[in-house]
Amino acid sequence: MKRTLLLLALLAAGPGPLAYAQDLAAHALPPGISWQQGDVDAAFARARAENKPVFLYWGAVWCPPCNQVKATIFNRQDFIVAARQFIPVYLDGDSDNAQQLGSRFKVRGYPTMILFKPDGTEITRLPGEVDPERYLGTLRLGLTAARPVKALLAEALAGDKLAAADWQLLADYAWDVDQGQIVAEGDLPATLQGLADRAPKDQPAVVHRLRLKALVAAAGEKTPPAVDKDAARSLVLTVLDKPAEARANADVLLNSPAGVVKLLTDGDPQRAHLAQRWDAALLRLQNDAGLSRADRLGALSARIELARLQHPKGALSPVLVADARREVQAADQATVNPYERQAVITSAADILSELGLLDESDALLKAELDRSHAPYYHMLILASNAKQRGDKAAALDWYQQAYQASQGPATRLQWGASYVGNAVDLAAQDAQRIEQAASAVFKDAGADSGAFYERSRRSLERVVAKLKSWNKEQANAAAVARLATQLDGVCGKLPSADPQKPVCDGLVRSLKS
Repeated sequence: MKRTLLLLALLAAGPGPLAYAQDLAAHALPPGISWQQGDVDAAFARARAENKPVFLYWGAVWCPPCNQVKATIFNRQDFIVAARQFIPVYLDGDSDNAQQLGSRFKVRGYPTMILFKPDGTEITRLPGEVDPERYLGTLRLGLTAARPVKALLAEALAGDKLAAADWQLLADYAWDVDQGQIVAEGDLPATLQGLADRAPKDQPAVVHRLRLKALVAAAGEKTPPAVDKDAARSLVLTVLDKPAEARANADVLLNSPAGVVKLLTDGDPQRAHLAQRWDAALLRLQNDAGLSRADRLGALSARIELARLQHPKGALSPVLVADARREVQAADQATVNPYERQAVITSAADILSELGLLDESDALLKAELDRSHAPYYHMLILASNAKQRGDKAAALDWYQQAYQASQGPATRLQWGASYVGNAVDLAAQDAQRIEQAASAVFKDAGADSGAFYERSRRSLERVVAKLKSWNKEQANAAAVARLATQLDGVCGKLPSADPQKPVCDGLVRSLKS
């Protein structure tokens, strides 16, 4: 722990560009593939010259799912061989102009992976949280597709006849990171249901997968669309009760099971029945040695989610708790790959926290701080644990340490926004802390040439919104005025033709209003 505190002290002012570049090089991607890092335009120029597609990976060194992809897909020999067919581009969210490029390609969540034609036409978005076999199958379909997914979607909805491979590509498209590219936000449940209705009946796996994805999308809406509950429950139970089909759709079944159960059931007996059958399928996945450790922990986390649905405040089954402890211990001991540990330890710590085993979660995370290449991610969970205990001082200390230890311009703005937001929520009376935290974030923004694009822009918007709520009825007017002046100075250094300037100026006006 002493070494960790020393590290935090050294990082208090944030890393310089050279330090972050060195860290990025050390923790970017596994060897074996000639990734072209950052220069997307050069990659497309090379793609046109060689008549090859472009494979764009968008992620971050701290992101658990990104590290899972590195540990289970990018290091596979068959993926390395497949990479010879395209120009691979690695775009870290903290590299130069990354957020501007994120805005250009409409990529937001980490990881997002897109396959393009040499001319820049987007072919498909690949799912980031599926097993390697499905991922590689989707990649092969994308490499051989005659038409991009956007065109396939339009043809399918128009009732045109599609090849079996085209339907599979639609079923495996990463709809969760579409970002409104081919389906407007809010229209996804109906669109997926429409695809399922039109999919050929001689491809039941495609039909079932589309219907499952439609249900998950519907469960995620604030106002879910109308669903034929009886038909949907019958479909879900059919998939759950067939081990091979449940395994093939593991990525979907792990995603918001409680939300789907609530959507499809009326009353406790019906809800308990569906939850029990879903839990049985998840238990098989949890014990499936063919799945990655992170996916098996994901199945365990989904089981806890379902158990909480039945017992929102009460104690959970001692059998489930004991099972979780065993799985966490086994995962900790068995996972040695540094990329995979970033995904596994965060999942394991979250599971312990979900069970209320906060001390055990803390112990797991603290033991990892010295070995993780992104300890600041673990610190956020430590902060959340302290918050759950009601220890506001400890929570704020961890949020502060996480921000101070964070590396990379976009990441520092994101972690800084988290620190400011929690400082307002947990210690609104500590004006000095809040002003200093927000001032540090605005200083970071001033040093970042892409601070007002994509994720970074949203981080700054969250900071401004929190400061406005903190200054409700002008309770902290002097501090907010000083911060507005500081941000205005950042805006003043932007060229008048820079697309970021009106965004920055708008934040200043909002802060002053």
